[in-house]
Amino acid sequence: MDDAESMAALEKALDCGVNFIDTADVYGMGRSERLIAELKRRRRDEIVVATKAGRRLSPHTADGYNAKNLIGFIEDSLRNLATDCLDLVQLHCPPTDVYYRPELFGVLDRFKEAGKIRYYGVSVERVEEALKAIEYPNVQTVQIIFNAFRHRPAELFFEQAKKKQVGILARVPLGSGMLTGKLTPQSEFAADDHRNFNRHGEAFDVGETFSGVDYEVALGAVEEIRKLLPPGVTMTQLALRWILMFDAVTCAIPGAKRPSQAAENCAVSDLPALPEATMRAIREIYDDRIRAMVHHRW
Repeated sequence: MDDAESMAALEKALDCGVNFIDTADVYGMGRSERLIAELKRRRRDEIVVATKAGRRLSPHTADGYNAKNLIGFIEDSLRNLATDCLDLVQLHCPPTDVYYRPELFGVLDRFKEAGKIRYYGVSVERVEEALKAIEYPNVQTVQIIFNAFRHRPAELFFEQAKKKQVGILARVPLGSGMLTGKLTPQSEFAADDHRNFNRHGEAFDVGETFSGVDYEVALGAVEEIRKLLPPGVTMTQLALRWILMFDAVTCAIPGAKRPSQAAENCAVSDLPALPEATMRAIREIYDDRIRAMVHHRW
């Protein structure tokens, strides 16, 4: 990525009304956080920045989520973001055991009391982790994969999150780019792109890559969804508008490499609601083509 183009995309997002940016300490090993700090120096906009902590652990184990390591991660993010208090810190897809360690959430409470963080939340792999996380009263947000290829969170978790007034950040909203409709059987990915090296979960949870859906199956489902496009709406916009049809979702967090992508994403907020027939058709595509692969796993 080119920092100038990234900054231009961020500026365009702010111009379009975005006031929430999601990042992580491991994105570029601090590079993303530092770029956002520069954005805040340039602009007077009120921006809420959510970062994440934990994926720098090597090995990435439950025991690594402890007070000593977390304070190190938080101090690094404070420096990178050039602030004395982080708006929102999220545990970054920790192992499942972490959610059963109340003492760790007590550590986060103490960081909050000390003024290091304003709020904290979690980013999860599975619905079960999300349900366990919101048992802790100070968990304010849950990031979870939710898109047209991953419907299960809407069944039970959304209802419980609404009851507890927990914010939901829909991550991987475009299915690793698959739901943009721009990928083909001939698409190639760089050696260091997870869409190349993690197709079968070789490096981390396979659900992070194309939402766990087989590449060829996903391409076929996308072509069925393409038939549902309203006039003047892109595949990317349809995928994002589908997510926003669920009132439990606080926001979707698509990435944007270029200003044009940021503008395309932001325009979704002004699109009319999708017809019930379109929502029903997407459910049917999921049931027929996708459900058996992913529904029971995440």
